[in-house]
Amino acid sequence: MGIEVGGLLGLIWLIILVWAIVKVAKSPAGPIAKLLWIIVLLVFPLVGLIIWLLMGPKG
Repeated sequence: MGIEVGGLLGLIWLIILVWAIVKVAKSPAGPIAKLLWIIVLLVFPLVGLIIWLLMGPKG
């Protein structure tokens, strides 16, 4: 039972991470800022997502 729940949570987390990367890519921010945000999201998934939600480009 634990493996299925962990797999489901991992899939949900992956979907959220992909959503955040797509939002960054579509944002009006400059290309360097976009690249930096995507790197932060990929290298530090949990912390990067929290920081992006709090400080990232709005819109």
